[in-house]
Amino acid sequence: MNRLTLVGAFGSIVLLIGFPALSADGSQVSSQEFLMIELEKAAETAAAGKVQDLLFDPGTPVLGNEDGDVSIVEFFDYQCPYCKAAEPRLRALVESDGNIRHVIKDFPILGPVSVVAARAALASQMQGKHQAFHNALMDHRGRLTESIIFRTAESVGLDVARLRKDMDAPEVANQIIENFNLARSLKVSVTPGYFVDTRILSGASVLTNTSQIDFGEEVAAARAAN
Repeated sequence: MNRLTLVGAFGSIVLLIGFPALSADGSQVSSQEFLMIELEKAAETAAAGKVQDLLFDPGTPVLGNEDGDVSIVEFFDYQCPYCKAAEPRLRALVESDGNIRHVIKDFPILGPVSVVAARAALASQMQGKHQAFHNALMDHRGRLTESIIFRTAESVGLDVARLRKDMDAPEVANQIIENFNLARSLKVSVTPGYFVDTRILSGASVLTNTSQIDFGEEVAAARAAN
């Protein structure tokens, strides 16, 4: 019989894969669903203790309204197709609402080119072009390469020679390391990983279906809870 042991904030839980389990309300769920429920609980417990790092880290870019009343935090990779598929909905909501902080956590897990893109995006803040560069990279469809990254940078008005130099700044590398450490502590291991304030929407499990997230509904719920 297959077993999976989950060790985390709630102790060790042994799951029998393929067999039903009981959720907190007593309803029957699959062992995979039970695992995701427990991961989400652990993630939200961790997030509640890391509010400053998650929502208000000074090195993390913020799009939308920096003084907004609700934060949508996104752990993402510039090569992640699921991140890019959700981007138009998320961007439209942030623009139309006008009171949302969109907190951008570079989490480059999909290879060396992802790391180059993250470093370039973080460095673009030093020229005041982060939002334009970020949007252009997220709008790119197809394979991302280093040459495409720097052509995109040039297209939004960045000084590419300066950008390449700024990418080597210690604070850029430190920010990416801090994002990885934060993601690990919050049980985020895939992209995209979204939080609305400290409520996790995805990223705890590969079982998450990003397309089913209603960002507007989640923001409304966060406002009602505040």
